[in-house]
Amino acid sequence: MAKISTKYVCQECGSISPQWLGKCPYCGKFGTLVEETETPEEVKGSISVPTSNPTLLKDIKKENYARIKTGINEFDTVLGGGIVPYSIVLIGGDPGIGKSTILTQIFGNLSKTEKVLYVSAEESLSHVKLRCDRLGVNGEHFTVLNECRLEHIEKISKDYDFIVIDSIQAIYLSDFSGSAGSVGQVRECASRLMRLAKSNKKTVFVIGHVTKDGNIAGPKVLEHIMDTVLYFEGEPQDSLKVLRAVKNRFGSAQEVGVFEMTEEGIKEVKDYNGVFMSEDRGAQAGSVVTQSISGNRCMPVEIQCLMSKTVFGLPRRMPLGVDYNKMVLILAVLERKAYLPFFNQDVYLNAMGGIKISEPSADLAIALSLASANKNVAVDKSLTAFGELGLTGEVRAVSFAEKRVQNAIKLGFKAVILPKRNYDSVKKYADKIELIPVSYVSQAVKKLFGENKE
Repeated sequence: MAKISTKYVCQECGSISPQWLGKCPYCGKFGTLVEETETPEEVKGSISVPTSNPTLLKDIKKENYARIKTGINEFDTVLGGGIVPYSIVLIGGDPGIGKSTILTQIFGNLSKTEKVLYVSAEESLSHVKLRCDRLGVNGEHFTVLNECRLEHIEKISKDYDFIVIDSIQAIYLSDFSGSAGSVGQVRECASRLMRLAKSNKKTVFVIGHVTKDGNIAGPKVLEHIMDTVLYFEGEPQDSLKVLRAVKNRFGSAQEVGVFEMTEEGIKEVKDYNGVFMSEDRGAQAGSVVTQSISGNRCMPVEIQCLMSKTVFGLPRRMPLGVDYNKMVLILAVLERKAYLPFFNQDVYLNAMGGIKISEPSADLAIALSLASANKNVAVDKSLTAFGELGLTGEVRAVSFAEKRVQNAIKLGFKAVILPKRNYDSVKKYADKIELIPVSYVSQAVKKLFGENKE
């Protein structure tokens, strides 16, 4: 008989310890080690026969899969044009953000023509029915299952083409040690669901909870297994929600969809140009708009900055939607190359609408927002800016400059500050919008606010 061994697995990072510890030695989290038992398989005398054989590339037949529309255009855009058949998609987000709601609406649309199975491992059937009634979902082929055991789910799912698992942290395998939601259970359940999707030609959507840090709860391998990983984000008190793709094997991993939470469910926001900009921008200092590329779309995003005199010795830096290290770097460049003092100022930076700015093209707009707040001089609301900022103060060229300028013209902007190296590609628009090329951030600051001496 095989000997049963005990191990302690961290629920945050997945590391294994031979004994219980109050603090995980790898990630430093307290109280995350959970006991799990494992029974090693007996050594077999015969060698197992491989289940598949290698195939020459020229002998592999190419299959063209037509993407399936969900009935929600913003969701299709984030996926890259629709659902790819036989794929597995993970949607994560804070509790109450709307993950179950949007999938219920999507599966309600699909159930008109396809057989769908909604596996609710956390809610009762009556609760799912109440949500469907509220959303107006009454598809003919919409089936709901209240089950936590994955073995039972696999047996029932044979008759369905689309499956939702709500959620991955609530289901478990009976023959695997550990409670539902543990690192081992989440990893094994995700692997089984992946094989279910690929081997049995099913399309699987998985809902995942997030930790207080905003990451999907469970091991990082959970995201590696998935074909597509989406994050549903937004402030609890704000009706606007943002769906962001962080991984997509069949499309762009930078797509963003904007939705609005209403009493009738989640509705897509088709005109999102004003979502990330305030109506009274330009009236106060510290506000600059940049043209941000998200996947295949260009959207204007307003960067706002507020400064106040430091009360204590160490000035405070607090960015929202902008990386902290990025803000500190730009502050250092402005102090050294544009001679703007920030050593005695608390700096608060915010990207409007709850969106996260990660591309380097927003560097110049962030720098001008900081400079505007520092000098307490407002920037004209008809001006926009984009460009990457180097440590030497150089404004470097960015990609899709023509697309950004075209979007600025479409939205009625009158002037754009851009890298000088991008000027040749966009100078044909000089009769429609004022182009202000700059090579260094100090030139941009001088053009807007005048010269600043050291």
